[in-house]
Amino acid sequence: MPPTISTITPSQGPTTGGTTVTLTGTGMTGSTAVRFGSTNATSFTVNSATQITAASPPHAAGAVAVIVVNPTGNSNSVTFTYVVAQVPVVTSVAPSSGPTAGGTSVTLTGTGFTGATAVTFAGLPATSFTVNSATQITAVTPAGSDGAAVVTVTTPGGTSAPDAFFFYAAPPVLISGAPAQGPTTGGVVVTLTGSSLLNASAVRFGSTNATSFTVVSATQITATAPPGTGSSPITVITPGGTSNPVAFSYVAAPTLTALVPSSGPASAGTVVTLTGTNLATAWAITFGGTPVPFTVVSNTQITAVAPAGPAGAVAVTVTTAGGTASGPAYTRVAAPGI
Repeated sequence: MPPTISTITPSQGPTTGGTTVTLTGTGMTGSTAVRFGSTNATSFTVNSATQITAASPPHAAGAVAVIVVNPTGNSNSVTFTYVVAQVPVVTSVAPSSGPTAGGTSVTLTGTGFTGATAVTFAGLPATSFTVNSATQITAVTPAGSDGAAVVTVTTPGGTSAPDAFFFYAAPPVLISGAPAQGPTTGGVVVTLTGSSLLNASAVRFGSTNATSFTVVSATQITATAPPGTGSSPITVITPGGTSNPVAFSYVAAPTLTALVPSSGPASAGTVVTLTGTNLATAWAITFGGTPVPFTVVSNTQITAVAPAGPAGAVAVTVTTAGGTASGPAYTRVAAPGI
């Protein structure tokens, strides 16, 4: 039986010829020629009984019938269209940035892409590319250097001008985050220091996005912690990838339940033991709004030195990474008169 052709891919190419087409069908074994109109293919290979690859010969613009010649007879015909080759033009690259490691799938939009033989990024060939149409190519970026890379497309009509760019971004790196703790209610502003932080698209505390963030520079970001609990390492996401994590943990709000003693002289110097919960990260103790020296004994106990002041009751507060709490009042007692 004569061979049959079911598909031809691609179905068009430049008038200069040279397009490698794949013919799929049946009965291909022993074929002696592939013809584009009345002209034999420049070359052809019988890959199997169901597939032949052939190189189109030069031809005037327009549609021609492609057939396979076989001792058993000629096949049915499929259409191949010759188009006038033009210098390709790349008008956009999307996305326009990605990591230096490569691997980003980008869509090139423009004109004259038919028969494209190469796509390059800063002179390096794309890892792979597919010509979707005369106006669109999808390509996978190769590894590259930090910065702008000229994107070009080469077809039988020539190579596109260096007018389109893809921006390689180095992976972001975090060195520190301060403060490294905050209240479970969120709201603390953390300053992140590192490198390659420009164009950050997200800052995450664990798996939760920051309430807000500001890219200050390539080396600094400020981010507002969302509500959370426990350990929530912070990461930054940029076109260059996801950074290493830096430690951040949520601290429960403190409580103050007792002062011993709860009163003392109006003069300074009385050592007061404060009892409560979640006191380990205390960084300020006040008596009536006045900061005092103190020592954190444990997560449930602090000793503080009461300041001098007028007789009467004053509020006592403790401030930790988890927030501020008020406890029982401390009463100053005036010295007895003589």
